[in-house]
Parts: sequence; structure tokens; C-alpha cells
Amino acid sequence: MSSIEMKDLSKRSAKEEAEENNHEIQPSPEAVNNEAISAWTMMTASLLTLLAAIFSIYPQLLLFLSINTPSTLTPLERFLSIHFGIWLFTIAIALLLNIPSSSPLPLLGLGQPEHPLLKPFTVACLLSSFISYNTRSVGSLATIHCLLTAVVGLWGLWVMVFGSSVRISKKTGADKRTSAFIFGNLSAASKQKKEWLKQQKSGHLS
Repeated sequence: MSSIEMKDLSKRSAKEEAEENNHEIQPSPEAVNNEAISAWTMMTASLLTLLAAIFSIYPQLLLFLSINTPSTLTPLERFLSIHFGIWLFTIAIALLLNIPSSSPLPLLGLGQPEHPLLKPFTVACLLSSFISYNTRSVGSLATIHCLLTAVVGLWGLWVMVFGSSVRISKKTGADKRTSAFIFGNLSAASKQKKEWLKQQKSGHLS
């Protein structure tokens, strides 16, 4: 009968232990790449946010730095500066929302996959459209800009609310996104749930 030799792990050389420790501590190339991208994203988003604040809140600073003689912004320059700042800030937010991570939040993977720029660009379009609607100093330019951004923003809002897959209740079979507010929709999820509870109560009583 052959004997089985057991290796004594307590007699491992210092070289083997050092190699094992280095292997455990050394980060993977993917983690290093994610850290570099995250650092670049944070720096870029910070700079874009700074530029967005200057363009939107204090555009006179750009005019002061660009010319020597004191002057004031024209209505067109102020209009373009404000909306350019909004879009710069939107890009900064979009960068922050799409930082690569080795352990993403579980909430991000619950719904259907969507475009990473859908939410920030929808909010930016609606805000830009609202500001354009209340701007009268640039004539029809504000009206055209308001209509174009309103179409993009409202369409994006529709996609966010109704464009995903139908959310069916497991109990009642109703679409959870429907509502009985104002019009009293009988097919709404709340109405269906009330009817389901009534049926459950009547079933228990009988």
C-alpha cells in the first residue's frame, strides 16, 4: 500500500510567501484603468462645471478677459452664454453618472438598458426650453430654440416614463405606470389593486 506524502506548509520558503503576497496585493490592470478613467472624469467634470458657472452666472468675466476696454454683453451674447453653460454642466453630470466601477450599484441594473445621456440631456433640454420661453430680447431665436429643445426634452421625458418595458403587477396584472388621477381610469393599477383586495376579502368571508 503506497503512502501519501503531505507537504508541510509551515516550511515554505520566504521567497514563496513573498511571491504569494505580491500576487494578492497587485491590482488588476482593469482596476488600475478604472481608477485612471475615474480621476480623469472627476477632473474634466470639475473644469466643465467651473466653465458652466462662469458662462451662466457671470458671463461678463469672459468679456472682461477678452477685451481691454470695458463693455457690456449684447442680448444675443448673454443668451448664447447661458445656454452654452447649461450644456457644459449637462456634459459634466453625464460624465459623473458614467464613471466605470468594478462594483456598480445594484439599482442601476434593475431596469431596461437605456442611453446614458437620456436623463441629463432631457433635463437640460427642458430647462433650456423654459429659459428660452421667458427670453424676449433675442426675438424669434428664443422661440425657435424653445420649440426645438422642448421637442427633444418632452420626447426624452416620454421615453423615460413610458418607453421602457411594461411594468405588470404580479398580483393584479395591471400596468403600474397607469393612474386614476383626474380622469378616474378604471384600468389604473390603484383601481385594479382595490378590486383585487375586495375579491380577496369576499373570498375569505365566503
